[in-house]
Amino acid sequence: MKKYPLGIQTFSEIIERGMFYIDKTQEIYQLLSGKYYFYARPRRFGKSLMLSTIKAIYEGRKDLFKGLWIEDKWDWAKKQPVIHIGFSRVNYQNHTLEEAIRQELSLIALQNHIHLTTKFAKDKFRELITKLAENKSQVVLLIDEYDKPIIDYLGKNFEQAEANRIILKTFYSVIKDCDPYIEFMMITGVSKFSKVSIFSELNNLTDITFHRRYLKLTGITQKELEGNFKENIAELAEENNMTEEALKVEIKRWYDGYSWNGKTFLYNPYSLLCYFDYGEFRNYWFETGTPTFLLEIMKEQTMIKVNQLETDSSIFSTYDIKELEAIPILFQTGYLTAKKRTDNTTYILDYPNLEVRDSMMRSLIGNLRHNQKAFSRPMVKKIQAALENKQLEHLIRLIKSIFKNIPNQLFRAKKEFYYHSLVYLVFFYLGDFMDSEMNTVDGRLDAVAKTPNYIYILEFKLDKNGQIALDQIKTKGYAEKYYGDDREKILIGINFNSELKTVDDWKYEILK
Repeated sequence: MKKYPLGIQTFSEIIERGMFYIDKTQEIYQLLSGKYYFYARPRRFGKSLMLSTIKAIYEGRKDLFKGLWIEDKWDWAKKQPVIHIGFSRVNYQNHTLEEAIRQELSLIALQNHIHLTTKFAKDKFRELITKLAENKSQVVLLIDEYDKPIIDYLGKNFEQAEANRIILKTFYSVIKDCDPYIEFMMITGVSKFSKVSIFSELNNLTDITFHRRYLKLTGITQKELEGNFKENIAELAEENNMTEEALKVEIKRWYDGYSWNGKTFLYNPYSLLCYFDYGEFRNYWFETGTPTFLLEIMKEQTMIKVNQLETDSSIFSTYDIKELEAIPILFQTGYLTAKKRTDNTTYILDYPNLEVRDSMMRSLIGNLRHNQKAFSRPMVKKIQAALENKQLEHLIRLIKSIFKNIPNQLFRAKKEFYYHSLVYLVFFYLGDFMDSEMNTVDGRLDAVAKTPNYIYILEFKLDKNGQIALDQIKTKGYAEKYYGDDREKILIGINFNSELKTVDDWKYEILK
């Protein structure tokens, strides 16, 4: 089996080293008949590899495409100069963004035996384009992670993020005037935010983020999974004493589910390759760089419940660095995806898969509890064990422990938010391990958890008492829907004291 190109985003290196590559050249070929494109996808979703492949095509590297779809479809004799700028390698962290861009352009010019005489980044950019095109061969312009110099400072340093946005706007303003010298241009990023303000003069830039023809441009489809990983699936199925079909179901549950139209679903390529390399179901993508500012924004905007959200399509292009909104950021960065399209403008958003859902639950619980996220799963598993073994006293102690590490001043400032959010998150996360759900609609039970032998019906109150909570379960008839079930029904009313920041009273009753 070929080695997996983990961390390698250069097409030529992957091919020359005989590494694993899923042929995307047919989808890329469709692009090359156009001219100006913008494409947004989450990090580690194949954008950089796609641009590297386009670069190799325009450079006429036919030797790299042997056996690939495009091999006999392209005029390899026609070679064109390529300006490929990847902002992941532009060193703006140790220099100003303006200076870092100048250095990058000077390096590209040196590689092409060109001497640049102008001073400012935008002038160097124009000079580089025009000089590369002097032999009447138009230039191919590829810009990867255009938004990284902004995203890196969101939630940390707004002034720097805004300063970088202004520099990028000035830099990109050169492109429209250079139209006669450009054969093809593609810009990629994580988000669409600032697209209008940064590329305001590029009104001919085609956004293909949601275009039906390019939904499979990056990411891995079910067909590609089964066609390219057949041997790997067979090996891991045998290793784990599973059938191949059962293993495919589990792989799909963990890493599939990304969609931009609610119909075409894709696997995260990074997570999938990591899984086949390590052979373990783990959270690979989430752990490689989830920004803490996302969790802080969710907490500030009390956007803890973000599953099964019905939203208008306008949210996909909403992104203002001055007033960051949780849902657009979560969608555009890949933590939420379009699970269903109910009409032309309405979508249902949810976590893409178990990897993202599990990781987000652990991170949110840890962030709210002011505790390491590594402790979230063990705590939830202990609650599961207490429920399965009908250890009610132990269950209450565990619920008390959820709130232990929250600083008093923070809890008292937002007691309702902390109380409802943590209770909701814990029972929602518990649903990954057992049949459990948390409801938040008025008039419905707060939580239900089912084990092989018991059904728990829980009602939580704030600053009242356990009997009031228990009485509500009975008077509202929350247990009635389970009367036909032979399992023992346990009704639990729990009161939380906001001053003491703990459970101060609870009552229970057992129904046969």
